[in-house]
Amino acid sequence: MTTDPKKYPLLNTINSPADLKKLSLDEMVRLAAEVRGKIIETVASTGGHLAPNLGVVELTIALHYVFNAPKDKILWDVGHQSYTHKLLTGRRDRFHTLRTYGGISGFPKRSESPYDTFDTGHSSTSISAGLGISTGKGLKGEKDHVIAVIGDGSTTGGIAFEGLNQAGHTGKNLIVVLNDNAMSIGPNVGAFSSFLSRKMTGRRFVYFRKEFENFLKSIPGVGENILNLVRKSEDTFITFFTPGMLFEAFRFKYVGPIPGHRLDLLIETFSNLKNMEGPILVHALTVKGKGYEPAESDPAHFHGVGSFEISTGSPRKVPSAPPPNFTEIFGQTMVDLGRKDRKLFAITAAMPEGTGLNRFSDLFPDRFVDVGIAEQHAVTFAAGLATEGFKPVVAIYSTFLQRAFDQIIHDVCLPNLPVIFCIDRAGLVGEDGQTHHGQFDLTYLRSLPNMTVMAPKDENELRHMLFTALNHTGPVAIRYPRGRGLGVPLDPEYRTLPLGESEVLKEGKDVTLIALGSMVHPCLQAAGELETEGLSAFVVNSRFVKPLDRKLADYSRKTGKVLVVEENIRQGGLGSAVIELFSDLGLNEVAVKRLGLPDRFIEHGPVDVLRENLGLDKAGIVKAARALLALG
Repeated sequence: MTTDPKKYPLLNTINSPADLKKLSLDEMVRLAAEVRGKIIETVASTGGHLAPNLGVVELTIALHYVFNAPKDKILWDVGHQSYTHKLLTGRRDRFHTLRTYGGISGFPKRSESPYDTFDTGHSSTSISAGLGISTGKGLKGEKDHVIAVIGDGSTTGGIAFEGLNQAGHTGKNLIVVLNDNAMSIGPNVGAFSSFLSRKMTGRRFVYFRKEFENFLKSIPGVGENILNLVRKSEDTFITFFTPGMLFEAFRFKYVGPIPGHRLDLLIETFSNLKNMEGPILVHALTVKGKGYEPAESDPAHFHGVGSFEISTGSPRKVPSAPPPNFTEIFGQTMVDLGRKDRKLFAITAAMPEGTGLNRFSDLFPDRFVDVGIAEQHAVTFAAGLATEGFKPVVAIYSTFLQRAFDQIIHDVCLPNLPVIFCIDRAGLVGEDGQTHHGQFDLTYLRSLPNMTVMAPKDENELRHMLFTALNHTGPVAIRYPRGRGLGVPLDPEYRTLPLGESEVLKEGKDVTLIALGSMVHPCLQAAGELETEGLSAFVVNSRFVKPLDRKLADYSRKTGKVLVVEENIRQGGLGSAVIELFSDLGLNEVAVKRLGLPDRFIEHGPVDVLRENLGLDKAGIVKAARALLALG
């Protein structure tokens, strides 16, 4: 699909960054407006990360104008700021397929384009990866530039500072661009610092500085002392007028802050940096959601959105009011329980709205903490709270909780502390794809001593599981999917679920279906389909993966054939737990088949399409049950 040449006349001429370099400054300014229009038009249709991408349009154009990708390597931290990059690097005519099944990814992927230097999706990795690339290039004798673009939120991740520390220590050539869309710096200071930094990176100044240092070093006895004094004075002068003291402490040459939407200043600055060596940090001030008023006014909401009406920014209308999603139910339950229990404390890692905790944070600010993109710290912080008698609830997406695995083991499970992990986006998440599917949590959490792991079949059961966890004395993990619930009625009173006890939903004699979480309802649907064929299915909601109900063996003996269905990788999940249980009990006469996610990373696409392709819908379950019954 060719980009409309009348609507996007300049963008339609850009097939690679080489075409960008032919444009004048005025043409690039007009190109930036066209790029914004294309991003807004596309995301309004497909959904995606709107505000962060609108904020880096000029920054991306300047980087590709000055540097020579893909020979020079540009890394995009998190990856949700790479849409302009994709438009400028040969993917313009496929951009309408953004985040759609079979289309281009919403994040950089090396398999998608040679311009995508590093696969990203989780935050704070760009500096470490960039340093590794720079080190590798140095060992090969290559002089190409390496540029890591990191958003200000990503600098709250500890790995970003670990990367800064190592880069400053080694002195390797690395340019880090801090895309700062939140820090408030006065216009006078910003303008002066921009002028100062641009002048101090000019070719003449860099040459003079190097020659002056060589001259001082040549003075016997006192030259080095004078040079240290000069360096100290210069650093004091720079950092007094700029917020660069922290980065100078990491031995980075600090440049900025510079206006992140001024193409002329960005190009001048980046051009000057090509003459410098060692680690450099460029501080660019940008506006999240730039150029689209609804996104500028509410950048948090427009950080990641579904399809919307461009004229108003409102979500596209659905035929009828949908049931609440699991995130909303979790948030409502936390507020309800928070009113009754003053020991309840909520923690999230830069996702108060995404995890549904924004209302809790408003009502109980003293019992809420957003630690930033620092999942490891969130878990250990919660462990400390638990030692003081509080009931910490750590709400983190499944894919991000992986980053804190050691803290879960060492700081929570080993001392058996009552920390509750509420794991949103478990299982398939859809268009965000491979980096965001929560396909491993059952496997890695089930392996941990003292950990209780459960998953609700619907939004009502989620409420009871959270209440159960608050009344438990050890670590608990509750995983639930992205998306809408089933619309079931919510019980007026909370109840404690018997620990490790499954729930029989339907009696049957031909095959036993054991399911968990999001797969329970499809199993009930499949059982209904099998009934029309004269086949009787016994359906069990496992509820718990650990501890696992030993009665599952009894239910399985009744039919002699068991199909275990889960939205987790098959290795080490519920199916593995059932097979282990049967083995321990010596139950060898029962045939077991497992349905789950395969041993690979799953592509992006609508959840219902992915489930259909993977056999995790009603039709797939019916097919697997028939195959199992055909074994005789």
